Amino acid sequence: MNPPQIANGNTKQLHDQLPPHPTALISNSDPASCVKEAERILGYSFLEPKLLEQALTHSSFSNGTASYERLEFVGDAALNLAMTNYLYLSHPDLGPGHISTLRSANVSTEKLARVAVRHGIYPLVLRNSPKLDKQVEEFTKAVVQEPEEDQIYGGSTKKAPKVLADVVEAIAAAIYQDSSFNLDVMWKIVRRLLEPLITADTFGEQPVTTLYELCQKSGKDVKFHIWQKGKTTTVNVLIDSELVGYGSSKQKTIARLNAARDALEKLNGEKSNLLIKSQRKEVGDEEEAKQKLNEFCMKRHWPPPVYKLEEEKGPAHSRTFICSVHVVTTNDNFIALSECRSRVKDAEKSAALKMLSIVVKEVICVV
Repeated sequence: MNPPQIANGNTKQLHDQLPPHPTALISNSDPASCVKEAERILGYSFLEPKLLEQALTHSSFSNGTASYERLEFVGDAALNLAMTNYLYLSHPDLGPGHISTLRSANVSTEKLARVAVRHGIYPLVLRNSPKLDKQVEEFTKAVVQEPEEDQIYGGSTKKAPKVLADVVEAIAAAIYQDSSFNLDVMWKIVRRLLEPLITADTFGEQPVTTLYELCQKSGKDVKFHIWQKGKTTTVNVLIDSELVGYGSSKQKTIARLNAARDALEKLNGEKSNLLIKSQRKEVGDEEEAKQKLNEFCMKRHWPPPVYKLEEEKGPAHSRTFICSVHVVTTNDNFIALSECRSRVKDAEKSAALKMLSIVVKEVICVV
């Protein structure tokens, strides 16, 4: 068997020299044209073009060719192994935990989907699914509007259709098999598609750091509430106990980055008032409110405060709560309602702070 042809031995050089090709004009019902254009994008000529045709065939397309699903399974494993090899050799000082994090970031669904968009791969997919076309179209429009950093890491504006990442993995497997399972050949081709790679030097948490610094200047408290649902990690950003940002991903670190970006965007727009010091109380007031209220009641031999959940609303990832607190004094009964908070205990703190101002005034008036 002749070795697979890699143009000039340098796929990036070849790709940069070629003029842009109008992939949108390629008919997705013409397998030969789709395969030819995909080879141009890859800078790789297949010995068995049928492998690439299979990698580009969605299950909704019926032309006698099997869909990409079997190749995608192999591509997922091969990509992870190739990426692990690369990171292991290029980062000799990194431990297994850091290597695992970098590998996940580089082959995440979010990043691979953006790879497919950036290189115009989806128009070449043989398919018959208007619903899928609409999802990809909406995602593509969102990606075009993302800042460059989000296109590298994966942003939170629109969920990435898994089909895009699956096709990239299937193409990797097709190259892997066509080259007689030569991992080096596969990696040489696919690495160019993945550029720029996320490395130990570039994988900072700039959005997270920026968010912390911005809130610190305004005297605001920032917390990341992380929860898991199946294989997806969801992160909520709370500023002074108020829900401001949201992000999700299969990778915890990426979910945190997405949530921080979302919060920064909101703080630059609809939530900008949160950064005005004079409009908010100091953080410590609310944090210690329940304890102070308990102590206040004990000193006056009043019954302990009674808290009750009054209202719960919103979807699971951005649920908000309103709580009440009931205090019986020597001469009267008082009830205070909290502000909306993303956690019940924070709503109780908010209610306690309001109650403190009420009962303190009551004591002053009695005296």
